[in-house]
Amino acid sequence: MKREELADQTVFLAVAEQGSFTRAAAHLGISQSAVSHTMRRLEASLGFRLLNRNSRSVSTTEMGDKLLASLRPNLGQIENRIEELRSLRGTPSGLVRITTSATAARTILWPVIRDLVRDYPDIQIEVNTNPALSDLAEGRFDCALRLAEGVPPDMIAVPVTGPLQMAAVGSPAYFAARGVPLHPRDLDGHACLNMRFGPNAPIYDWEFEKDGETLVRKVNGPFTFNDADFCVQAAREGYGIAFVGLPEVQPDLDTGKLQRVLADWCDPFEGFHLCYSSRRQMSSAFRLLVDRLRHRPT
Repeated sequence: MKREELADQTVFLAVAEQGSFTRAAAHLGISQSAVSHTMRRLEASLGFRLLNRNSRSVSTTEMGDKLLASLRPNLGQIENRIEELRSLRGTPSGLVRITTSATAARTILWPVIRDLVRDYPDIQIEVNTNPALSDLAEGRFDCALRLAEGVPPDMIAVPVTGPLQMAAVGSPAYFAARGVPLHPRDLDGHACLNMRFGPNAPIYDWEFEKDGETLVRKVNGPFTFNDADFCVQAAREGYGIAFVGLPEVQPDLDTGKLQRVLADWCDPFEGFHLCYSSRRQMSSAFRLLVDRLRHRPT
């Protein structure tokens, strides 16, 4: 294969995965016109269309899907080999792509990766914040930061936090006006702030446990969000009760901006894990990230 053909196919892979010429150009660090020119050249050389284009998005044709299925594993092997060669330089370097929720990125990942790139300037970290559980291979992610219950059984999982707890919280003014729920069933009479982790996902059920009894509640309220930060903000402003991870609201509990209820119904559960494929070649940068997360202060 000619060098130009490999470069063109790399551009096609970026366009297909990003779903946009603009995002692909930003991802590759080239101009949008260069991406468009490359795709026209590649399609002309192959003799068939790879992409369906419209004013709002780009998608692969049937032939594009077939080429994409062939390119992903082959280019992945090339990337792994490059990482192996980089690791021989002695200085950790390269790109690590991570997918996780915005909350985990802010509270767990950011304190680690900001120090990592400061200590090793040749390392680059790309963080994709998505509340839905993204497929690592399809998204070409190196790893994901997920709760233990969301780790696929075929993945290596490294614990990076201890046990966690959920917290049902609201503003003192809200509870003064609406009363304090003493049992999960009392939530039926309250405004609750819902979460949906993805456009096609069901609304998240609130799960409580006490003395071996488990209760799953479907709650109702004025807002549904896909980001816990919005739930917490709405709770601070008195719009209802949020049900989020305790670390996310501990500062507000300490200052009195929020008040916790039903704490005796929120048992600890297994926390976040860094998960990645057992078949993945570990670069020096990725190995450092795993080590830093495993030994992060708690």
